[in-house]
Amino acid sequence: MRLSRYFLPVLKENPADAQIASHRLMLRAGMIRQASAGIYSWLPLGFKVLRKIENIVHEEQIRAGHIPMLMPTLQSAELWRESGRYDDYGEEMLRVTDRHGREMLYGPTNEELITDIFRAHVTSYRELPLTLYHIQWKFRDEIRPRFGVMRGREFLMKDGYNFDIDRDAAIHAYNRHMVSYLRTYERMGLRAIPMRADSGPIGGDDTHEFLVLADTGESEVFYDSAILDLSMDGRRVDYENHAEIAGIVREWTTPYARTDETHDPALFGKIPETRRRTSPAIEVGQIFYFGTKYSEPMGALVVNERGERVPVHMGSHGIGVSRLVGAIIEASHDDRGIIWPEGVTPFHVGIVNLRQGDGSCDAACERLHAALCEAGLEPLYDDREERAGAKFATMDLIGLPWRITVGPRGLQKGMVELTCRRSGESEEMKPEEAVERVKDIYAPHREAGLIEPMAGRSFHTWL
Repeated sequence: MRLSRYFLPVLKENPADAQIASHRLMLRAGMIRQASAGIYSWLPLGFKVLRKIENIVHEEQIRAGHIPMLMPTLQSAELWRESGRYDDYGEEMLRVTDRHGREMLYGPTNEELITDIFRAHVTSYRELPLTLYHIQWKFRDEIRPRFGVMRGREFLMKDGYNFDIDRDAAIHAYNRHMVSYLRTYERMGLRAIPMRADSGPIGGDDTHEFLVLADTGESEVFYDSAILDLSMDGRRVDYENHAEIAGIVREWTTPYARTDETHDPALFGKIPETRRRTSPAIEVGQIFYFGTKYSEPMGALVVNERGERVPVHMGSHGIGVSRLVGAIIEASHDDRGIIWPEGVTPFHVGIVNLRQGDGSCDAACERLHAALCEAGLEPLYDDREERAGAKFATMDLIGLPWRITVGPRGLQKGMVELTCRRSGESEEMKPEEAVERVKDIYAPHREAGLIEPMAGRSFHTWL
């Protein structure tokens, strides 16, 4: 992509109403624009990151054996009355009435609707286990939306729902989700800690939130620092192996880690003092097991092995896809701008032409751009008639992890400069070596996913 042909409305000044880094940088980098309070248009750069995150979520859900679908944003109020949950969300739920007087709501979540789908089509234990999920826009009418996409009213969310014959099978589904989430967050360059949490209006006794430690977090968390030494390290797992999955969950849930609602000072006090930590944190996902809370009142029954009709055991599992964009920026930025992890960067590498219009510089940049595209990568070529300082400032602001700088002095020696955004370190090398280095950098990210990250391809074209 050539920057001269791209829509990237960057701002030079910090927006006055942006209180936290992610909100400020997303506005300055031309990723979003506010449409109304807590509701944003996703501009091309922001939309690319959003889709990168969405694709990783899809890949890891499919890897875990979960089946994608799509449910509508509007739901019937009758379903929520049937479950007994219609009043639980209070004024956060947006309620509407259509022209025929039917009461509808803009779904904040989908337990009722998915249960209605299940009960209409599944009747036997032989059709279980089953986990369905979708990624869809949600709406919660926050009384005071703030912090940009971190606490907006409209947001993109992955929510999945498992249906199992008994508690043991449902707990395996719970564990399976925890492991898939750990892999998902690590692929995005995030350390998200699973913490014992409160279930809120979703319900159920078993629930963990995934939280990213950040100074701007709204949750106060308490944890044993030993959990920071854990890593999935890209390990591949057999999701059908109950013992293996349960073992990973034990590994990650044995160290103390709780939100303020479930914090136990007595248990926390038993941890060696040098390992006790408290911190603000950002919630980026949550998993629940709630048994028959919805299946029993809504009649989601199956025939078991003994010929009895029994309610299925259920759980729900959410990831805040749009919220993750802000969380990643909060965890990875500096005073010059965003620093994207390689797994979610909107473009893999930036190409900066220091002397646009110079024949040798233009030709070298064109060759680099073509070679990177041929390798299946997405470069962003800054071919604008701008001074070098402005080009560097734009690249730093939008946060591409790697930059190749092409100038006449370097080309006289047959060299270009490859710079790491995170460390600021630069190295001179031949143009073809720079292409190979960038290819090698992204090879592990290509291998981590089920889908080849070719330019122009996404989960949606493979589904």
